[in-house]
Amino acid sequence: MNQSIPSQTAISAATARRSERVAIICAGWHRDIVHQSRDAAIAEFGRNGLPAGQIEQFEVPGAFEIPLLAKRLAQSGRYDAIVACALVVNGGIYRHEFVTTAVIDGLMRVQLDTEVPVMSAVLTPRDFHEHDDHLKFFREHFVKKGTEVADACLRTMAQYKALEPAHGD
Repeated sequence: MNQSIPSQTAISAATARRSERVAIICAGWHRDIVHQSRDAAIAEFGRNGLPAGQIEQFEVPGAFEIPLLAKRLAQSGRYDAIVACALVVNGGIYRHEFVTTAVIDGLMRVQLDTEVPVMSAVLTPRDFHEHDDHLKFFREHFVKKGTEVADACLRTMAQYKALEPAHGD
């Protein structure tokens, strides 16, 4: 069986009517930066016809806690996609690479196990220092990443919708 990927036109047409529900999970660490991605994602969803009332927001203490909540939300059947937002930095106490790997692998496992798309705006800069220049840079960067993750989420949901069999098939 040879199935083609839906075209951009088909995907755009699918976005004209939005009934999807999305969950956004944010880590509480570096909240002032992380919430920039959440807010930008919600704004991008709104620009594309997905109203704020169809987006539920959740917060967990840190990035490490995101995959388990994502799994529970995916298993609930209430969401068409899940977006994760966090900033994992090298604090000098633990190896942030281990946390990053656990989180990203966990998110991938959630979407493969549940077939609910899980998008990641979990960023792991090599260098992060809490001085004005870095804080400003990362706040702005998280706005960009929030917009990008929402766009990826919308496109993925549209592809899934386009692949669904028509009613009566």
